[in-house]
Amino acid sequence: MNALSRREEDTLLKTTKTRALKECDPVVKEFAQCAQGRTLSVAWACRGSYKLLQECMLQYTGPEAMEIVRKEYLRLREQSIETPHSSP
Repeated sequence: MNALSRREEDTLLKTTKTRALKECDPVVKEFAQCAQGRTLSVAWACRGSYKLLQECMLQYTGPEAMEIVRKEYLRLREQSIETPHSSP
């Protein structure tokens, strides 16, 4: 079976987002520091750091990255289904 259930898809997305936040931690912190104490001005004052944050997150959660994660998940799922004890 090469399709993911809704639950599997959601789990993969959450896991991938968590990993992306960890990998992008310095950029996230930079944006958070910029945004601290601001309300409306965050839109223009932190535009640069927000753009960097989006670019970093996209590396891990974009369509291409998610396709790689899905394929790896399916490969591992298929591998676990196969019986490792086959007789010659």
